[in-house]
Amino acid sequence: MKKMLLVLIGICLFSCGASKTVRDSKKVIKGNWTLSSIDYSKTGTYNVTLLNDASRECFEGSTWQFIPNNNTGNYNISKPSCNSGDRYFVFTIDEVDETTGLYDFLIKPTNEKGKSETNQGFRMKLKLLTETNMQWQQTVRVDGASFIINMNFTKL
Repeated sequence: MKKMLLVLIGICLFSCGASKTVRDSKKVIKGNWTLSSIDYSKTGTYNVTLLNDASRECFEGSTWQFIPNNNTGNYNISKPSCNSGDRYFVFTIDEVDETTGLYDFLIKPTNEKGKSETNQGFRMKLKLLTETNMQWQQTVRVDGASFIINMNFTKL
């Protein structure tokens, strides 16, 4: 009876864990990345503030570090004309459909100690993730129409 109870507890714990796709994604995302470019689904000049923090111009060239064992990370904006410095966040990779492998990336800005001051987070599609490249897509509404922001990363 005791062995059966332990087996059932083990099955429950295993079934609640992250899928293989998510575990593999966390292994790939681990490390240091550069946000190399940001582009939009429509041409034009837009005044976009990303992650309620800074403009496209400030984010391009920023360096990012992902630490998947505790789902934390940080990014650094270092352009002289921008509010420079380290920013911190927690993140989650949330699998949407295991058969297609499509998943969402959830990011919540925090302070250095991991506490969110606004409790606001952002959901983006993790559209591409390889050993060297990653792309996030965020869909927003502009004048009643969908507008996609692509954030393109390269691994350092």
